[in-house]
Amino acid sequence: MLRIHFTPIDLQNIRIARHPDPLWELVCAVCRMATQQGPLEFGAWRGGVHERVGQDPEAHRALLPLSTLVPPAGYIPDFLTPSVSQGGLSAALDEVGTTPRGRMRHELGRLAAARSLPSWATALVRPGGRSMPALVSALEVSSRALLEPHWAHIRRAVDDEVGLRSGILLDGGVRALLESLRPLARWKPPVLEVDFPVDQVLRLEGRGLRLIPSYFCWRRPTVLADPTLDPVLVYPVTTRPLDRAAVRSDGLMRLLGRTRASVLTQVARHRTQTTSDVANATGITLPSASYQLGVLRDGGLVASRRAGQYVQHSLTALGHRLLDADTGDAIGFRRDTEALV
Repeated sequence: MLRIHFTPIDLQNIRIARHPDPLWELVCAVCRMATQQGPLEFGAWRGGVHERVGQDPEAHRALLPLSTLVPPAGYIPDFLTPSVSQGGLSAALDEVGTTPRGRMRHELGRLAAARSLPSWATALVRPGGRSMPALVSALEVSSRALLEPHWAHIRRAVDDEVGLRSGILLDGGVRALLESLRPLARWKPPVLEVDFPVDQVLRLEGRGLRLIPSYFCWRRPTVLADPTLDPVLVYPVTTRPLDRAAVRSDGLMRLLGRTRASVLTQVARHRTQTTSDVANATGITLPSASYQLGVLRDGGLVASRRAGQYVQHSLTALGHRLLDADTGDAIGFRRDTEALV
């Protein structure tokens, strides 16, 4: 179990990343590639990646160093996931490329204690060599091969999560936000107990905490290994399969029926809606709204979370696709920002 200790100042400095973090998604995606975890959620994605990489020698070569630096379990060097809140992939890659050699030597030494490293990895700490530019290039090529074809879907899933947490924060404050992380974490003031594979303590000591929702994070949250770095908690969002198909909006009513289509459309108009909100807006009874939302939830179109005495509903990535939402920006041009608590 991971125990994160908060001070009063830390509770005033909780931030939520508004958009997916490209390098955290890449590191987690590489772990999912190396395992068979999540056959429903990631099976079709893995098959597509294998097919693309098999036809693209550059992508195949780019993934080789990542398989060395990102084992499916155990220690992963922190320099691969720098704390960059704006600028997207380009800014994150720039940060990786300027990692101080002392830090690089320490983190690679820690990785080498668990597995043997090839000569190119140890050469990363040498000034003026080609290993670091080659690694940065490999990260960029791998991101495009593993993430970019599905970036709009990944972003939509994270947007759903951010909308949900933001609504909980607005309605119930920081305490409700931290309590809403169950079952991944349990808030026992002033400590957040996080489901974690080993016993570990993280003392925030006034630095605050950045929450990073992640599509490819699986089952339990993760953190940086070095407790002296800016604290983050990367946690999994509700994952939807990446092999879904869009449905034309003009067929929505025939597919779902008039009432259910109206309920889905109403939920889509807001980041979160309570059952009463939906009932009032669509002109149906509260029990009927609850039933229709339950059907949509079972179909993967709506996500529901309890926040105090209310149940809040938001559209999932699949729900957005069904309504033909716009596809958003490509990974290379996204300038991510954060919501500040």
